[in-house]
Amino acid sequence: MKTVTVEIKNEKALALLRNLESLKLLRLVDEDNPKPKQNLSDKYAGKLSKDVAEELQNHIERSRDEWERDI
Repeated sequence: MKTVTVEIKNEKALALLRNLESLKLLRLVDEDNPKPKQNLSDKYAGKLSKDVAEELQNHIERSRDEWERDI
């Protein structure tokens, strides 16, 4: 699929595009009212099991400790 931007110059043109959308020939996307961006923490909250999350957190802490170690 290809996305194009169209400037509507009169209401008849918008009505025509809406008719084409009702025929499932195209989909209108309102760029004036973009969807608010969702925080990643909200989007992925609860996606990992508690066990996996704890294991991942422990791995991160061990990795950070390795960087603080004197070599």
